[in-house]
Amino acid sequence: MENPHAERQAVLLERILKNASACTEMILELNHCVEEILRANASVKIAADLTTKYRKNVQYNLAATTLHSEAP
Repeated sequence: MENPHAERQAVLLERILKNASACTEMILELNHCVEEILRANASVKIAADLTTKYRKNVQYNLAATTLHSEAP
């Protein structure tokens, strides 16, 4: 006579393994999509970095110009 608990546990374990496998596949697909997005956004990040540096340089030069024009 077979153990009904062992049979039920085997079925549950099979379901868990199947779901874990599906979850792993989805995570791999998600990682692939994130990598594609990062590659696509690389030029946008470069442009944003350049704009930020430009803005800081403009602020510095404006401050320096203001200091020189106010000097007696």
